[in-house]
Amino acid sequence: MKNRYNARTIEKKWQDYWQKNNVFAHDQSIASSHKEDKKCYVLEMFPYPSGKIHMGHVRNYSIGDAMARFKKASGYDVLHPMGWDAFGMPAENAAMEHKTHPKGWTYKNIENMRAQFFKLGYAIDWSQEFATCAPEYYGQEQKLFIDFLENDLVYRKEGWVNWDPVDHTVLANEQVIDGKGWRSGAPVEKRKLSQWFLRITDFAQELLDELDNLHGWPERVRLMQKNWIGESQGAHISFPLVDQSTSIDVFTTRPDTLFGASFCALSAQHPLAEKWSHTNSELASFIKECQKQGTSEVDIEKAEKKGFDTGYQVVHPFDPTITLPVYIANFVLMEYGTGAIFACPAHDERDYAFAKKYNLPILPVVKPTSDENTTLPYTGDGTIVNSDFLNGLDITTAKKNAIQKLEELKTGKKQTTFRLRDWGVSRQRYWGCPIPIIHCDVCGAVPVPKSELPVLLPEDVSFDKPGNPLERHPTWKHTSCPKCQKPALRETDTFDTFFESSWYFLRFCSPHGEEPIDKTAVKKWMPVDHYIGGIEHAVMHLLYARFFTRALKKCGYVNIEEPFLNLMTQGMVCHETYQDQEGNWLYPEDVLWESKKPFKKGDHSPVHVGRVTKMSKSKKNVVDPEKILSAYGADTARLFTLSDTPVERDLEWSDSGIEGCWKFIHRLWRVVTDNLNSLSTLEDMKPENLSSPAQELRKKTHKTIQIVQQDFHHFRLNCAIARIREFANFIESYKADNKDWALREALETLVQLCNPITPHLTEELWSLLGHKKSLALTLWPQADPALAKDDCMTIAIQVKGKMRGTIEVPVETSQKNIEQQALSLDSVKRAIDQQTIKKVIYVPKRIINIVI
Repeated sequence: MKNRYNARTIEKKWQDYWQKNNVFAHDQSIASSHKEDKKCYVLEMFPYPSGKIHMGHVRNYSIGDAMARFKKASGYDVLHPMGWDAFGMPAENAAMEHKTHPKGWTYKNIENMRAQFFKLGYAIDWSQEFATCAPEYYGQEQKLFIDFLENDLVYRKEGWVNWDPVDHTVLANEQVIDGKGWRSGAPVEKRKLSQWFLRITDFAQELLDELDNLHGWPERVRLMQKNWIGESQGAHISFPLVDQSTSIDVFTTRPDTLFGASFCALSAQHPLAEKWSHTNSELASFIKECQKQGTSEVDIEKAEKKGFDTGYQVVHPFDPTITLPVYIANFVLMEYGTGAIFACPAHDERDYAFAKKYNLPILPVVKPTSDENTTLPYTGDGTIVNSDFLNGLDITTAKKNAIQKLEELKTGKKQTTFRLRDWGVSRQRYWGCPIPIIHCDVCGAVPVPKSELPVLLPEDVSFDKPGNPLERHPTWKHTSCPKCQKPALRETDTFDTFFESSWYFLRFCSPHGEEPIDKTAVKKWMPVDHYIGGIEHAVMHLLYARFFTRALKKCGYVNIEEPFLNLMTQGMVCHETYQDQEGNWLYPEDVLWESKKPFKKGDHSPVHVGRVTKMSKSKKNVVDPEKILSAYGADTARLFTLSDTPVERDLEWSDSGIEGCWKFIHRLWRVVTDNLNSLSTLEDMKPENLSSPAQELRKKTHKTIQIVQQDFHHFRLNCAIARIREFANFIESYKADNKDWALREALETLVQLCNPITPHLTEELWSLLGHKKSLALTLWPQADPALAKDDCMTIAIQVKGKMRGTIEVPVETSQKNIEQQALSLDSVKRAIDQQTIKKVIYVPKRIINIVI
């Protein structure tokens, strides 16, 4: 029995043990002398309960689990919770498709996925579990919204929004991907609606500035957020309309090019455009056409530049004798700047294309730095020309002088703006948190009294037609005003689901508290020490969470501003794609390999092997985790997703890779079980005298402890696994004595180092080694510094940058002695060949470079 590892039986045994004994409960350190500040909050971005986990889940949660187990073994109080991001459109779509209710569908999926996570043996404190669709959660969220309202962090306004015609809901700018809805994939339209907004722009500057201090975040994510916040320095300019009492306000980063202006253009959603369309049917038709156009920068770049001449003129801010025509243009967005631009076609590609199309003036005002750069539009550096008082200046100085002149003339002023816009949180759908507002004809928008929260979703809703079931519910929305008691209507919009995920990490600190956030618990656990999830959330969830934390601080709930200390963005799990002769996608299990050639099972027709890409249901290049768990066990799946590839890079799935990990699991089993009869007992003291092989084994043991510990600290899990494999090889080559103490130390260390990666196997081996206490409750082994340090070091010798040999010397050898030994090598002498040595460069403990 000991010679064969039975994954199915052993994994179930230890999963039941961990659950029964509540091994992974928070607030339980296994250190004998625990310090209050030695806490570690490990959190993976919580999943949407789709009903079935995929290999991306396995990788993501295996990374976090390895860190949680390592930190617990290192004596930390560890909080490693799990919850469900449970609101959203997929549940409503399922309700319509399967004639079911979103609530039942969601909770059934949660039950299924919880069971799958349980099979993977994750060290989760399930007592902290919650689903965001539970009233106990979203009722607290409604309290937070009311607090935001009281602290002027929320407002309601009518404005143009991104409308998803398939999901029948508003989308935030961040949810419009290449002009399409991020979930439905439908082209987004523009509509005008009254919406609730959070004042994220009030925090734009500090959200931007603090990115430089997020040293534990990937540079790529910080850059993405910087670009999304989009700070711009420039000028706010007023262009008075000729014979009108109003002006067109423009923000520009290029006031130095004002003398090259040939027209002004407004967004189709600009208030003036809407006003003028009421008396101009052609303009109204043009605006409708613009509203169907994609709103992303990519869509605007690709689209033909179109405009409508309004017939109006504006006065130039520097010269009242100059007037410019005003157009409505399809490439100007209301979301950016003021929704209006002045156009300098000679130095902007969009302006140039528009001017060429409508035969508008194109006057160069920047002379290129070289005669080679004369093609228009020119967007490079240069000297200002054709610009009156700005002539001869460089661009930077011209900008400064232009702004100074605008301020003197009172036609403009210096301004900093941001690309970031306030976060519209209203969604026209059922399966979301009801916005706790009552609309009264007398009192206006009135918050629901906190004593009446939560505002519950009604369950008797129908999905027989598109749109929001709350809007057409016969009774739910009808209520009375909390102020005047007259008949009133509930808000039928629900929150954007990013609202739930912007504070859930704080709720995990006290998931069953009577208040939304427990200050004492938050003070202990926050910020999250290790946050793990996909980079696709860089400018949505992660930015919203940073804003939310600041908003909560303003409301007095927390004393921190940044929620996540360290961020790990794991790579995707990828697989080859397969297509039959008709171009249909095939699952990997539908492909038969013969003599390294792929054929379709059934008709044995040839199969085309496509590129390796992210696993997706649409391309069928997926591997079902359930099948892997059934065939190989959880530890093999965990080991494969963490080995070979750095966790931040994409992982390519291979059948040979999973087979190799399965074999290594069994090899570890044999390395320990085959040596059980050769080991000293647990009670035996270390012998005073050890053989030379035993001493070498001890050195290898303690060096491995030291380097693997460093790998875990830096999330180098693939490196840790490689060193563990090397250590296992060393142990296998060791010739054991009877009652071998050094071998017991090595095997116990091997098992402990493997535990965060393969917890079921190692728990069983720990038990077989004679230990009564669970390995999950055992402290990490400590390296003896005297044994872990290197006695010798290998120095590479280069002559003129080419390798000429190596020397091995004691670690304490002086630089002078190392140089002397290097120069005495015959291969080095031949390379120098009586040439004069100019200098010798020594990189400590690594290399000698002789320059001749």
